[in-house]
Amino acid sequence: MKKYKQLCLEQRYQIQSLLDVGLSQTQIADYIGVNKSTISRELKRNIPKRGRTAGRYIGEHAQSKANERHLKKAKQILLTEELKSRIKGLMAYEKWSPELISKRLSKESEECVSHETIYKWIWLAKHSNHRDHLDYKRLYKHLRHTGRRQKRNNIKDRRGAIEGRVGMDKRPKIVEGRSRIGDIEVDLMMGSNHKSALLVMTARTTLITMIEKLKSKNADEVYEKMNRRLTNFSASWIKTITFDNGKEFAYHHKIAKDLNAKTYFTRPYTSQDKGTVENRIGVIRRFFPKKTDLRKVSINRIKEVERLLNYRPIKKFNYNNPIEVLNNKIVALMG
Repeated sequence: MKKYKQLCLEQRYQIQSLLDVGLSQTQIADYIGVNKSTISRELKRNIPKRGRTAGRYIGEHAQSKANERHLKKAKQILLTEELKSRIKGLMAYEKWSPELISKRLSKESEECVSHETIYKWIWLAKHSNHRDHLDYKRLYKHLRHTGRRQKRNNIKDRRGAIEGRVGMDKRPKIVEGRSRIGDIEVDLMMGSNHKSALLVMTARTTLITMIEKLKSKNADEVYEKMNRRLTNFSASWIKTITFDNGKEFAYHHKIAKDLNAKTYFTRPYTSQDKGTVENRIGVIRRFFPKKTDLRKVSINRIKEVERLLNYRPIKKFNYNNPIEVLNNKIVALMG
């Protein structure tokens, strides 16, 4: 099958001249070396039915119309092997969703297909045995499956009264607005059989997240990890810390004194009160599923996941990542 080739301006001038001397469409096609259907299509598209030039073919006008159609025509971006490999890496290694991939690559002026196209390709690869799809057949396993997380330690007799506990209803209203830097939410992410855990600390405004590996849920270790990590910041940076009611946070008053910050506690068994850190834990679960024995996960791998999390684009931030959001807020404060 012969590939259709666009007419150039010179050929359009020739068509105009040959029409003026009375040649037929077949004769014109033979003269300029194109198929008769090309001439027929050209005349149908570019002979106006109204106006001063009605019924006449003018080569210059035809070229202008062709250029205008070309600009308006949707450009097709192909899902190339190079792009497929890039998508696979972002999904398998960095745990990005198809929507994050499509929006962030476009934001960085990289060519990419829509997230709908990526989803279609993933499911096609899953159900196909064609050799072009074999490398991507299990890519669907990296898609996020939403569902409610089970509440951790949801047994009342495991909870004890925490000395100095202040409910989050007493927390300053400015914290809800997420307008300032320095309001933190803290939670534990449990490993298999509750025998291992990660300490997760997330900034409400920027979603900057810090992850620390724990050997136990002992309050002493939790305090030590928080002290080591959070006292690296300037004394005025951290303003409030919100915990749930686990006894592992019994030494909240010590970290509050170290940081000159205020501490608050969620309502019992109400995960939405610390929805920011819960959301980040949901993303961390993509790297470490629920049955993962976190005792076997290296510190280096945890630091790597922390880095990936903080450079992961966020939809509500217009696909900027937490590091970019933090930098922009610091620049705004200094300005």
